[in-house]
Amino acid sequence: MAKTAYFPRHLILAGAMIFGVLLALGIHILIQRFDLYLGDLWKADTTELIPARAAIAWWLIASVAFVGGYATATLLDSAVSGQIPVRLRQLLMLTGVIMLAAAGQAASAPSAIPTMSGVLTGVVALCLGGAMAFCGAHFALRRA
Repeated sequence: MAKTAYFPRHLILAGAMIFGVLLALGIHILIQRFDLYLGDLWKADTTELIPARAAIAWWLIASVAFVGGYATATLLDSAVSGQIPVRLRQLLMLTGVIMLAAAGQAASAPSAIPTMSGVLTGVVALCLGGAMAFCGAHFALRRA
């Protein structure tokens, strides 16, 4: 009888964090096309309902990173022992590729926000995504 193989928890945590950060950055790029900017919270020259729109952007990025980190850590932990069917693995890979391709296509269009503001919000999205992906992956590995 074959022994069950296990990945080190640090490797699973790193993989889940990387995928969670990629998903967070992809969502950050995609929601900019719907006029949801992270940096709108610090704008003082508009009278619109900016803080609510900025909060939606923050929550979307944080929740996608957390769920992405959690799901990836859970899937990586169960994939090592061969518990995931091949079709499900292929579907998940295809979904990830399509998501990142859509983000790349959206990022190639001209941006409506200034360059420095775009860079700073991208760095903030990267940090937020990394922290939330770590929390989701840590929670998944602790539960397993």
